[in-house]
Amino acid sequence: MNLAKALASVGGLTLASRVLGLVRDSLFARYVGAGFASDAFLIAFRLPNMFRALFAEGAFASAFIPMFNKKVGDTKGPGLPAGIAFAEQALSVLLPVLIVMTVALEVFAWPVTFLLSGGFNDVSHEQFAFAVTLSRMTIPYLMLISLVSLLGGILNSLSKFWVNAAAPILLNLTLIVALLGFHSDDPLITARNQAIGVSVSGALQLAWLVLACRANGVSMRLRLPVWNADVKQLLKLILPAAAGAGAVQINLVISTALAAYLLPHGSVTYIYMADRLNQLPLGLIGIGLGTVLLPTISRQLGAGQEGAAMETQNRGLELALLLTLPAAAALIVCGGPIAAALFGYGKFDAADVTFTAQALAAFSIGLPSYILVKVLTPGFYARQDTRTPVRYAMISMAVNLAGNLILIVPLQHMGPPLATAIASTVNVAMLYFALVKRGHFTLDARLRRRAPRLALAAIAMGVALWFGQSLVMPYVHGTWLVRGLALAVLVSSGCLVYGLATVVSGAFTRDDLRLLRRRRPA
Repeated sequence: MNLAKALASVGGLTLASRVLGLVRDSLFARYVGAGFASDAFLIAFRLPNMFRALFAEGAFASAFIPMFNKKVGDTKGPGLPAGIAFAEQALSVLLPVLIVMTVALEVFAWPVTFLLSGGFNDVSHEQFAFAVTLSRMTIPYLMLISLVSLLGGILNSLSKFWVNAAAPILLNLTLIVALLGFHSDDPLITARNQAIGVSVSGALQLAWLVLACRANGVSMRLRLPVWNADVKQLLKLILPAAAGAGAVQINLVISTALAAYLLPHGSVTYIYMADRLNQLPLGLIGIGLGTVLLPTISRQLGAGQEGAAMETQNRGLELALLLTLPAAAALIVCGGPIAAALFGYGKFDAADVTFTAQALAAFSIGLPSYILVKVLTPGFYARQDTRTPVRYAMISMAVNLAGNLILIVPLQHMGPPLATAIASTVNVAMLYFALVKRGHFTLDARLRRRAPRLALAAIAMGVALWFGQSLVMPYVHGTWLVRGLALAVLVSSGCLVYGLATVVSGAFTRDDLRLLRRRRPA
């Protein structure tokens, strides 16, 4: 498989989703602002996202995809029908769990919202009741998006990466329609309509994946729960992976709860908006790479191609550094004009923009490590080792908790993002050295030569942007067109400097460029 081509397919659609997400967030900032209403919605949205990542996208996918691929790729078996039968068995166990969990969360939404928010900072009983109502509105999304993740995992295993990558676009379009068509002068009403839109989008995404599966010859039947060797093995792999994903989600919960409880209203929104900007390169590069690498490496290992699997992971790491290092430099240096252009109007004032830019700089310090986690963990999951990443995630969680407690008071809204960046860097270091120690990964000569040169090129770009950003600042408060053109100039200038710097530093040579031209299809 052409890794760059597959990444471009997934990354392009993910980029489209992220861009729409920024449009959604810009409208959200305009109509809701940064205050209790925005914090209440974002905490309600955190609930289904937390359990989705815990039980579906993270733990379930990392355990399910290698087993599904093994069934489909077995030359002595029936192939795809065996994979579909296994998927039906997995669904028979997953669906009842999701139904019970959804009902339980609806019933206990009050204490769950309290845990997620720390009770908020100085709110009335009526305000907290409103936050609980928003949580109940978003909870059905948990079950719907978990089923989407199951179907998306099947399509990813069949190399239909683009279908699942396109699904989040429906979430953003739904919420954009809700903001444009159902906003109100009262931020509380707008926040409520957004909560309703979340669950509506989950139903639309599920319908999209069901139709796509049928179009690709995958039609699943509902059946009574099956308890056989395959299901037992799946659960055996899921549980440690869920613990690892749970560590990450607990980190987010702790950070959000501390911010809601200890910091002024709006702090949760600053951190969220900064994270959304940070998620743009993470979605384009990290999630795309993770989506492509896991089924690719598991397929190569299943065929006994250890060398090919290591080559795939080296190229994945190279792509990650090539795209991530300049993104981190740009977000650290240019957070002010970026946040102003995207969010700085309507109910989102100048102080909100400044605080968001500060949180973004803290998040972006860890951007390379966030993405390298996505590149390194498939090396464990493809070998059906879900326990090792769990241990490291637990250690990372402890580092993040300590960092939050130490940093949140002196650094305010910058504390939780910086703690997250530090914890992620620790996690990457442990994953890397474990793979190297086991002989499952070695940096090849090409990557050892390019990595430091890419870092130098990113630093050069950051310096250029630092001195050049003042030229675009007067234009980031104009109309949408003027703001867009200002950001386009800023981004294109950074790309140009970075491209030239990679050539000057020797990260890419003339031979590399000739090889790339030779590989282009006629």
